[in-house]
Amino acid sequence: MSRAILALVLSVSFSLSFSASVMAIAPIEKQSDQTALYREILDRLATRHYRGQDLNDDLSQRYLSSYMDMLDPSKSYFLQSDVDEFKQWTNELDDLARRGDVSPGFVMYNRLRDRMLAQVTANIALLESDYVFDYTIDETIVLDGEERQWLQSASEQQDYWRKRVKDSMIRLLLNDKEPEKARELLLKRYNNRITQMEQRDSQDVFELYVNALASLYDPHTAYYSPRGTENFQINMSLSLEGIGAELRTEDEYTKVARVIPGGPADLQGILKAQDRIISVGQGDEELVDVIGWRIDDVVHLIRGAKDSVVRLELIEGGNDSSDSTKIIAIVRDKVKLEEKSAKSKIIEIHQNGVDLKLGVIDIPAFYMDFEAYMKRDPDYKSTTRDVDRLLTELLEEQVDGIVLDLRNNGGGSLREATMLTDLFIDTGPVVQIRNAYQQVSRNQRASARGAYTGPLLVLINRLSASASEIFAGALQDYDRAVVVGSQSFGKGTVQDITGLSSGQLKLTVSKFYRVSGASTQHRGVVPDIQFPSLYDIDKVGESHKDNALPWDNIHSVPFKPAPSVKGFIPALTAGSEQRSASDPDFVHLVDNLELRNSWDAEKAISLSLEKRRTRRSDWDTEKFLLENKRRKNKGLELYADVEAWKGDNKETDEDEIIAETDTEGSLDSAEGASESTEGSLESAEGSLESAEGFLESVEGSLKSAAGSPESAEGSSVTEDEEEKDIAESDPMLYEAGNILADQIRLLNKFTSRQLMVKTPELEKPL
Repeated sequence: MSRAILALVLSVSFSLSFSASVMAIAPIEKQSDQTALYREILDRLATRHYRGQDLNDDLSQRYLSSYMDMLDPSKSYFLQSDVDEFKQWTNELDDLARRGDVSPGFVMYNRLRDRMLAQVTANIALLESDYVFDYTIDETIVLDGEERQWLQSASEQQDYWRKRVKDSMIRLLLNDKEPEKARELLLKRYNNRITQMEQRDSQDVFELYVNALASLYDPHTAYYSPRGTENFQINMSLSLEGIGAELRTEDEYTKVARVIPGGPADLQGILKAQDRIISVGQGDEELVDVIGWRIDDVVHLIRGAKDSVVRLELIEGGNDSSDSTKIIAIVRDKVKLEEKSAKSKIIEIHQNGVDLKLGVIDIPAFYMDFEAYMKRDPDYKSTTRDVDRLLTELLEEQVDGIVLDLRNNGGGSLREATMLTDLFIDTGPVVQIRNAYQQVSRNQRASARGAYTGPLLVLINRLSASASEIFAGALQDYDRAVVVGSQSFGKGTVQDITGLSSGQLKLTVSKFYRVSGASTQHRGVVPDIQFPSLYDIDKVGESHKDNALPWDNIHSVPFKPAPSVKGFIPALTAGSEQRSASDPDFVHLVDNLELRNSWDAEKAISLSLEKRRTRRSDWDTEKFLLENKRRKNKGLELYADVEAWKGDNKETDEDEIIAETDTEGSLDSAEGASESTEGSLESAEGSLESAEGFLESVEGSLKSAAGSPESAEGSSVTEDEEEKDIAESDPMLYEAGNILADQIRLLNKFTSRQLMVKTPELEKPL
């Protein structure tokens, strides 16, 4: 088929598909109660947000731009003619907002949905035809919406999407999919997308439209629909009442992705991963068929009160026959989401002929079950309670020092940040908070003597944010711990959750300031000893988020620092630099980061299969050479060739462009259109907060029926492997341990000198 004929066929297909889509799916209509709710939200933003803004034409212009970017961030669906039509509201959205009129949001959303349905239908038609992709043509595609303009015409859109489907095929072929299997997978993906589009409702559109406005105040202000509100509470408390299973959508089925250890389903032992849920019933009530339902609606049916019974009709995993089903009953119970709880381990450091045992406490979030706390439940869940218990256990093991690992900890409860700081310092202020009226509160204080007074190190990275920065900054200001790692995220604002007539509004009401007077906003916490950053500091962080509040400072507050560790920093830094330069595993980590940063991540991606294969081969060769360099420096057997190395390293690289993993979903997805906790760091963790996430994400970032609505963050390294060689599995943690060992040695020498003055008979250092 010639390209001219194909263009004609596609043009007809697009026209027919667009007309059919408008007929097939009725427009989503605004609801009558949304007018009052919208005005209620506007009033809260105007009267309570830290950043005051006038509702005027300038805000209206930015509002329109923000909403269009949320709807179509990759500029893949709207035509320039659509954008020109929407400009009728350039100076009108502010006036309409005062009246509570949300109709423009629904008009634009419905246009996007129609365009998407037409395009997806055309993609399906292309894949089902006998059209053969020519992978020898040296053509390119630009996928990044920030590097592209709005599509000017239908013909330009057709050509763009032909290339985009071709790019998806290339990615699958490079990941060893046969051509027919690759087509089948894309067809399944596009058909799923149609199902997901059909499931969107008025609540989804309203939430998006409101959040386009909320984001103009600052990146952390957001409206949660009633569905989102429930998930927010779950993430903050790390518990809920349900069955304990993580679910995702596959085709039209709700599939069990994982059974949460220790939950009701796990203890019963019948429900398994890969099982498909086709109907749900409450107690003895009739079963409700849920095939084709959106995942959050299925989740809502399965969650429920403790001691109540839910019945599930299942197709057992691996069984493709819908005729073979079984019904099970599970008694709901309290489910603890332990994956996000603080955990501890012991690592051993061998230095200068001395063996040291160091306790490592990994703190992934600052969580607290507020509901259980208010009910005076003696077993309520909280970060501080968990860390206090872990400290006791580690001290019983007679560890020589403690590493607090806050990497990737996006924050959470301010109260928990204060309470946790109280475990490590004596009485004194922890953080200053200034509200929109410039009033400064210093009520967040440590009120008791520190529970642990020994050697301490805090490890942070670029994704350590908010409450993590309060905690790390306080310990740094008090001279209580050496802070190592990379510069933190820079989220120094306080959010308040306020109830609405429907859903909740999270809005920024204050800013954090350290006891030294410096804000953590924008700038974050700068470590005493810096490690290379796994995340691009120039792309990830508060300073790169639209409408972020600026950095500033206020007066310091009187506080009493601990006996200084600052004097040790030069010696600790010198020792770390010397050690890191000769440590094969740390050098390997740095080499890989430099390779990734230097690799030419082209804006225009080639659609020549041979060029893509060559690019991937070059990447594999570079990685192979770095691995053999590491092995040679460690005295290990070298890999004979790239294939031998790849055979032992089946994990794909994290860089999607280089590794050629599938990006169709990630490009079209918000992967969670609004953050679930204060510390989920919206865009830092990949969220685009766009309509495409609502419409196209595989809704299955593993929403949980009775566990976390997010999947547990997996690791390619098992706990046993990490215990075997922490230096190899986590070079940064291992080097942090070495820095703490140096600190212990220097502290002992310092203490010995003091003792020798007071006690002359002491002949040698401790």
